[in-house]
Amino acid sequence: MAVVIGVLALQGDVREHLAAVEQAGGVGVPVRTREEIARVDGLIIPGGESTTVGKLLDRFGLMEQVRSLPDEGKPIFGTCTGMILLAKTIEASDQPRIGVLDIAVRRNAFGRQVDSFEEDLPVEGVEGGPVRAVFIRAPYVTDVRPGVQVLAEVDGHPVMVREGNLLAAAFHPELTDDVRVHRLFIKMIEQAKKRRKA
Repeated sequence: MAVVIGVLALQGDVREHLAAVEQAGGVGVPVRTREEIARVDGLIIPGGESTTVGKLLDRFGLMEQVRSLPDEGKPIFGTCTGMILLAKTIEASDQPRIGVLDIAVRRNAFGRQVDSFEEDLPVEGVEGGPVRAVFIRAPYVTDVRPGVQVLAEVDGHPVMVREGNLLAAAFHPELTDDVRVHRLFIKMIEQAKKRRKA
C-alpha cells in the first residue's frame, strides 16, 4: 500500500511537493488541519517564510501535533523553511519553531534572493549520481549535534541532515524533475511504518 504524505499547505511550494511525491510513488495530500495531519504517514514542511509559517502553526493550534509526529513513528521532511522550523536553534531568532531536530541553523545563510544558485550535490543515501539542488535564500546548518547525520554539504556547510525520523534540506528538491530525495523520504516512512507494526 502506498504511503500517504501530507504537505503542510500554509505557504510555499505545496503543489510542487505534491507532484514530486506522486512521481516518487507516494500519495500526496495537502494538509491544514489537525484531522488531516492525523491521517498521514509522514509530513513535508515546504519552503516559504519561516517566521510566518511558525506563527500560522501556532495560530491554527498545529505546533504541538507536528512536534509529536516523529515520536509517533511519522517522519517529517523539512525543506528550506522546513529545515529552519525543525531546528532546535535558529541563530539570532526567537521565532516560533517546531524545534525537534538537534541542529543550529542560520537563515538566509547564502545571501538574498539574488544570490540564489543551483549545485550538483552528492547526497548520502541517494544513488545514481549527484542531486541537482536549488538554493533560494537558503539556510545552512551551523552546528550538528550528536545523533545527527550530515547527508550533503556545500563549501563545508551541511545542507542536508537526518536524525531518526527527521530529514531536512536547505534546498528545494521539488523544483527539479529528480524525485530521488522524495523517494528517500518515502523509504524512511516505510521503515517507520514497519517499526510501528513490530
